[in-house]
Amino acid sequence: QVQLVESGGGLVQAGASLRLSCSASGRTFSRYSGGWFRQTPGKEREFVAALNWRDGSTYYPESVKGRFTISTDNAKNTLILQMNYLKPEDTAVYYCAATWRPGTLSTTLGYDYWGQGTQVTVSS
Repeated sequence: QVQLVESGGGLVQAGASLRLSCSASGRTFSRYSGGWFRQTPGKEREFVAALNWRDGSTYYPESVKGRFTISTDNAKNTLILQMNYLKPEDTAVYYCAATWRPGTLSTTLGYDYWGQGTQVTVSS
């Protein structure tokens, strides 16, 4: 079992940066692929970023590519999402996720474990 806890959300102005962290317990993150998703009321959870632990490759949708960076701090067993040049449309609850299975990392079905979410609000 893996327990995930997100932190680092908050209220910022457009153009600012935020760094989200996802602390894992129960297993080491170095053996898992990790992902970030976001969700706004009435909408499905949206893929934001993923990191494949097997080869270190990263994946982003066009909406965040060049602005967001996913990484891990293995010493702290933490998955990180660095978000720069934030826009009001980035406002959402952000969730981290993990899986040990190979497969598609850009969909929610690809993950086995989820955090409780952290709110990110970007004002214009």
